[in-house]
Amino acid sequence: MAHHAPRPPSQRPAMPGPTTAAPRSRWYRCTTALAALTAAAVILTGGATVAYADPTVADIERQIDEDWNRLEPVIERHNATRQDLAVKRRQADALATRIAPLQAKVDEAMNRVGALAARAYKGGTVRAVNALLGSRSPGEVVEQLGLLDRYARFEQQDVRQASELRDELAAAKGTLDRSIAQLTRTEAELARKRRQIDAEIDRLQRLRLRAYGNGGGGPLRPAPCPAGYPGGPAGKAVTFACAQIGKPYSWSAEGPNAYDCSGLTLAAWARAGVTLPHNAARQRQVTASVSRSALRPGDLVFYYRDLHHVGMYVGDGWVVHASRAGQPVKMKRMDDSPIHSFGRPG
Repeated sequence: MAHHAPRPPSQRPAMPGPTTAAPRSRWYRCTTALAALTAAAVILTGGATVAYADPTVADIERQIDEDWNRLEPVIERHNATRQDLAVKRRQADALATRIAPLQAKVDEAMNRVGALAARAYKGGTVRAVNALLGSRSPGEVVEQLGLLDRYARFEQQDVRQASELRDELAAAKGTLDRSIAQLTRTEAELARKRRQIDAEIDRLQRLRLRAYGNGGGGPLRPAPCPAGYPGGPAGKAVTFACAQIGKPYSWSAEGPNAYDCSGLTLAAWARAGVTLPHNAARQRQVTASVSRSALRPGDLVFYYRDLHHVGMYVGDGWVVHASRAGQPVKMKRMDDSPIHSFGRPG
């Protein structure tokens, strides 16, 4: 058996005993926790790495539609609340205008009553009684007493009528003021909700533009459709038209499975409650003329001298249209064909 020489003290292993570990940094603790979570995720997924893909254009469009459907009722309620507030504020101002002179009349009458009371306190009443007692005849005394009584009753009635009307108007104004306060709170709450949903739609719109920039829209939808959401009837029309992209062209068809050019615009605006004839030239006749600089999504773009084609403007220089047999409903650059004019339904 081989014998080893004893190690010098400097090379001997340290004997186990109580030690004090150096404190771990916050970064170390965070990275350790993250590693543990990652390991747990790998175990739960059977060791597979989970990759989360960016949302598709269709996913984003669907979410925007859902958010817009939440936003539009808020906008409508906000508009109605603002109108109600304006009406009630005008009513309150009118009541305040009527109350002011009544208050002045009551104040004036009360000042007169106060003056009479002051004179009575200072002895004016005694002098008046002495004057009455010094009258030449009992009939004169009765007449003067009657005049004083009528004057007093007139003053009392005048003050009472003015104060009653003032109080009635003030009560009505108080009810209006409470309604105005409630509407003001409602307006603020609706404005807050609107800002929240607007911010979410703005975020989705940025995702949408990025997805289209990466070619996510496909050849039939090379740009966002619509470029923005105008709201109101035009918003319903343009959203519907964009949703028909990819459906086939069919002469004289107005949906829901196929369209020709005027059939598409007819069906889109029907969703907004606007009736259009099934003919491009006649649609031009029944729509209001609009300039190129004033175009907004939902407006109609009419082509060629004889007005034989129409598409719907969807923003940023694009239209969606049903072009011809063999070609599905799709987007194209607005100026790819000779433009005759522009029209706005409704």
